Amino acid sequence: MTATDTTELRFTLNGTAMTRQVPTSRVLSDLLREDLALKGTNVACGRTVCGACTVLIDGVPRAACSTFAFEIEGAEVLTVEGLEGPDGLDPVQQAFARLSAFQCGFCTPGMILLVRALLDEVPDPDTETIRAHISSNICRCTGYGLILEAVKLASDIRSGKAAALPHKEART
Repeated sequence: MTATDTTELRFTLNGTAMTRQVPTSRVLSDLLREDLALKGTNVACGRTVCGACTVLIDGVPRAACSTFAFEIEGAEVLTVEGLEGPDGLDPVQQAFARLSAFQCGFCTPGMILLVRALLDEVPDPDTETIRAHISSNICRCTGYGLILEAVKLASDIRSGKAAALPHKEART
């Protein structure tokens, strides 16, 4: 195999079936950011340490910076750009926006996807479960207090205990 070898990938990205020819050495973060112009997948460490590049692959959080693109063959990939639906922002996005649970925002897309995966698995997590789950995403700006509150609010929005933001309000 040479550095110029390519492979054809078939996968689903944010609900859309995709076919792409990519070099076998291509990492997923480069495919998303450079080839598909999805800039929400941030890259900071490039070594699976910080969590800024987290995406969901078949519902499981994965570091896009250390996942080879060929590993997503046949998979469903969800990036932060794919969370918004016809009714507006995902409840996790709503909660983060409502509570301003971010500062610089660099880690936020990965954090939101981690939280989405957590709430899909554990709809009403306690604080320790939340802390353990988000520990793979390093936020250098916040004290995590508002992030923890946002996870709880997102859980409440999803369960109907808290009202969702109207579509227009959620986007502002």
